Amino acid sequence: MNKVYPDAAAALAGIVQDGQTIAVGGFGLCGIPEALIGALRDSGVKQLTAISNNAGVDGFGLGQLLETRQIRKMIASYVGENKEFARQYLAGELELEFTPQGTLAEKLRAGGAGIPAFFTKTGVGTIVADGKEIREFDGEQYVMERSLVADVSLVKAWKADKAGNLVFRKTARNFNPNVAAAGKITIVEVEQLVEVGEIDPDAVHTPGIFVHRIVVNATPEKRIEQRTVRAN
Repeated sequence: MNKVYPDAAAALAGIVQDGQTIAVGGFGLCGIPEALIGALRDSGVKQLTAISNNAGVDGFGLGQLLETRQIRKMIASYVGENKEFARQYLAGELELEFTPQGTLAEKLRAGGAGIPAFFTKTGVGTIVADGKEIREFDGEQYVMERSLVADVSLVKAWKADKAGNLVFRKTARNFNPNVAAAGKITIVEVEQLVEVGEIDPDAVHTPGIFVHRIVVNATPEKRIEQRTVRAN
């Protein structure tokens, strides 16, 4: 089975549709699948539910899809770097499911592992717990959180072999392994593609069983979210 596609648009073709739930790896702008997000924008699909730690920044990352109004709902933990995100939410134009960052990571991990729900103390007594089951264990209260499974996951890795075994690089790993496992279909953007057997099995972060399509983007922009330099 050939998993390698010539470009991001081809990798998304026949997969993405209106109304889907799309999980996207990355943290801020670190480790985001830039080419796949751009191709998703260009596909014109709409009414999406996007699962991501945040929505990038205005005009880059998932911020592009907010500007084109392709996202109906965000499941995220942070909105502070995107003014359009905040504007749409406060204006009632965007549905938002706030999720604590660690809980979001565990919801994706659990979804990928086939675990339908779990209990956590995080959020008990706050709006995060509104409408959710609360149960007591050993004298402490816990809120039940449902796991997350996406119709399509978009992932960024540093290197893959042609079977889809993935290696992430440093902090760009972030949410990407959990997002990869939680997708019914997972499409991965990589900087390097090698033959099967060239990656040491002990170096594999995500096994190829989770990966369905691969596209190479050898020169991503890797924009910096906030650049601060010392005054002269």
